[in-house]
Amino acid sequence: MTFSITGHCPRTGQIGVAITTSSIAVGSRCPWVRSGKGAVATQNVTRPSIGNDILDLIEKGHDANTALESVMAVEKHPEYRQVAVVDRNGNCALFSGGNTLGRHATATGIGCIAAGNLLANEKLPSVMISSFESNSNCELPERLLCALESGLNEGGGEAGPVHSSALLVAGDLPWPIVDLRVDWSDNCPVAGLRELWDAYAPQMQDFTNRAINPAMAPSYGVPGDE
Repeated sequence: MTFSITGHCPRTGQIGVAITTSSIAVGSRCPWVRSGKGAVATQNVTRPSIGNDILDLIEKGHDANTALESVMAVEKHPEYRQVAVVDRNGNCALFSGGNTLGRHATATGIGCIAAGNLLANEKLPSVMISSFESNSNCELPERLLCALESGLNEGGGEAGPVHSSALLVAGDLPWPIVDLRVDWSDNCPVAGLRELWDAYAPQMQDFTNRAINPAMAPSYGVPGDE
């Protein structure tokens, strides 16, 4: 019971995943990114190692499709996996096994791919792709989150309620520039993710400055922070 959008921004080189599901802590298992390499959403019946295995191959020079094919060729239970991949050049690839749960669907756009299972409406991935492509002037984290929101609000959502969500984006640094999660909510985890992003976005560059040039970075008024 999951849907996701994985995308790349050719202007900034950023790459990332926005995802929501009915189970707990989706951000700990399903989205994977690597700076300058690619992004992967592993979902349905999840095997988290698939994400890093694919990114390892992309790092060695494979494109999204050959990396995905290579990993799934040796996967012991491929019929249970649904995997979306976007590489650093915006190439997209998808695998949906025969045991993908319930009503499932996918859609691909320019540098983006959306996928879901146990959906209330098969048009949901296409709605997310339309949102992602129509917000090309926005920064990638905003584009991904808007696409996730559009899937929830316009695409019919899942067959049941969602309880966790995550937004994971890599830029030109060795660590993700955005790693935000709602691990459990009885209300709407996508709305909670929006609140987190709106609070984090104005400070994102400050945290980067702290990492790269601490002497020039702003303080936050916490004890010992001068």
